[in-house]
Amino acid sequence: MLTFDIVAAFNLSQVEVQPGFPLVLLKLISDETADGTLRMAAAIYFKNYVKRHWVPDNDQAVDIIQEPDRIAIKSQIVQLMITVPEKIQYQISDALTLIASSDFPNRWEGLLPELISKLSATDYIVNNGILSTAHSIFKRWRSAFRSDDLFADIKYVLTLFCEPYFQLFQITDKLIQENANNLAALQILSRSLILLIKIFYDLNCQDLPEFFEDNMAAFMTLFEKYLIYHNPLLATDDEEEEGPLEQIRTQICSVLELYASRYDESYELLPPFVPIIVNLLTNTGNEIKYDNLICKAFSVLTIFVRLETLKPIFDNEDALKNMCEKIALPNMAIRTVDEELFEDNPIEYIRRDLEGSDTDTRRRAAADFIKGLLERYEAAVTKIMSEHIYNYLMTYNSNPTMNWRYKNTAIFVSVAISSLSSTAQQGVTKVNALVDVINFFSQHVLVDLQSNVNSELPILKVDAIKYVYTFRNQLTKEQLLTVFPLLVKHLESSNYVVYTYAAIAIERILFIRQGKMMLFTSEDIKPYAETLLSQLFRLIELGQTPEKLSENDYLMKAVMRVIIISRSDMIPYVNVIMGKLTQILSIVSKNPSNPRFNHYIFESIGALIRFICPTSPAALEEFENMCFGPFQTILSQDVQEFSPYVFQLLAQLLEQHKGTELTPSYIALLTPVLNPGLWEQGNIPALVRLVQAYLDKGATTILSNNQLEPIL
Repeated sequence: MLTFDIVAAFNLSQVEVQPGFPLVLLKLISDETADGTLRMAAAIYFKNYVKRHWVPDNDQAVDIIQEPDRIAIKSQIVQLMITVPEKIQYQISDALTLIASSDFPNRWEGLLPELISKLSATDYIVNNGILSTAHSIFKRWRSAFRSDDLFADIKYVLTLFCEPYFQLFQITDKLIQENANNLAALQILSRSLILLIKIFYDLNCQDLPEFFEDNMAAFMTLFEKYLIYHNPLLATDDEEEEGPLEQIRTQICSVLELYASRYDESYELLPPFVPIIVNLLTNTGNEIKYDNLICKAFSVLTIFVRLETLKPIFDNEDALKNMCEKIALPNMAIRTVDEELFEDNPIEYIRRDLEGSDTDTRRRAAADFIKGLLERYEAAVTKIMSEHIYNYLMTYNSNPTMNWRYKNTAIFVSVAISSLSSTAQQGVTKVNALVDVINFFSQHVLVDLQSNVNSELPILKVDAIKYVYTFRNQLTKEQLLTVFPLLVKHLESSNYVVYTYAAIAIERILFIRQGKMMLFTSEDIKPYAETLLSQLFRLIELGQTPEKLSENDYLMKAVMRVIIISRSDMIPYVNVIMGKLTQILSIVSKNPSNPRFNHYIFESIGALIRFICPTSPAALEEFENMCFGPFQTILSQDVQEFSPYVFQLLAQLLEQHKGTELTPSYIALLTPVLNPGLWEQGNIPALVRLVQAYLDKGATTILSNNQLEPIL
């Protein structure tokens, strides 16, 4: 029988395969006399042990966690979770969730009844452990594909869980009122309320259950109550971290968003929420801690605007004017926190601005709301917003240095009302016919592209470049050719965001298609190509470590696009380009940290091989001399992220050869390529292509060296 003293005498990884090991951990975790740090360490180890071994590996000959231990763990873990201190409870809850993701409900039918049986009318620390675990189990339904098995699992949970869940919700509401002056109790109860609302979303995310349809009015009354609920004891002084009140309101908004977008049965209960959401958006502060709430509230209101049943609330000029001026515009202004991000973490600013993130920005949420209004009230909303754009520009013109933020807002609002639909690939695909985007560009934006690249107002530079990027499909080729050298010039900027946006705009402009043909040809960019590549490499090489060098994948993507468009026009300076690429590759292979950057560098090398090597045998030999060093290093050091790319490029180089004789370099590489270990990794498509190239271009050598049989 294993005991903890025996376990402690060995390396844990050596004894964790023995029967009874997880039960020793559980015994230590439950021992109230043991050192708290030791109990926490055991809890973390147990969680990771479950993560590693609960679902057996396909390659595993023997199941490390034997069935008696599995049964014992399931019989003990719920009781353990509700009796250990809160910090340890989180670890045990995570372990329980991992087990449930594999076994619940079919192989753990007792879990839900046991969780329900532990719910208490008084002990909310226990309740929070149970609710947190239930949410962790149920939330996987949010992203699950609809299927009979999924709905069977949900139905099973609903049958057992709905009544006690609703009762606990009502008790929690009552206790919050009774403990209005009790901070300690409110902190625990507010956590309970947040979890109850999250579980409401979980239980309703796939379909509207009959229980919730029958009790919808009661739930909506509670949601209405807590959207406007305020208690000074739950307010926080922290400007950045969300407090309980913000989290409660954000979760309620998520539920309203779900119901308004999915379940028309709820529509008659939604009208009271419109003024509440409007009031919330009007009166909530500008601090970061409110950002999630504001974004989610905008999402709800955007869906409300589109509902026919709520049209009377929005369908008048005063309401529209109020929402544009009091809600949308204040959230479309640049904030100090945005400026700080621009200065302190430029790559994060760019990613958040271009790609969005898990937590959307206020500006984007407000812009999406305006787009929702434009769908129904295009003329009225365009008129209201255009008047404000004009006023902002007048304020800017009165003192450009002091009032530059007004111009930033004017451009942002103009883009928001002009671009009715867009994609990341194509930019704007549908424009507001009531806005002249080209005229606005000529009058207000172009001037910032024409000024000194190291302007004292770099954010306005970025605004101008992004305007071109956004409306690239609305500008003619002639207009783009006029702007193009200005964008190239901005690669000389000392500002990270400015030169990165210039690279992004250049890359997307070069990607524009007219039908099946590229809009820009090698002839169009020939005057700029060498300068472009020189500047892009200079900027990439500012990174002093492999991680910093590969941080900015936008720059490497622009390199790739210039190479693809230029094709054979790069022959005069191709050796310089290949030298840069292979040098960068050698550095980043020491620590591959950005998959997108890595992809673009290999695509760039592949494009050069495709366009340059067919021009002469000398070019092919030169390429091989430059590539083989870094490639051999990557393969010898088993850089798994890069191996498939290397095999593809080696195949591409070999395919360029004439005849059926292999050079010594390829002969030396063949035996390692046939190593069975390589074929067990994610290299197979690339290796198949490489072996095919060997058979096609080196048949004579392979036969003379008796290597055909190993290949076959």
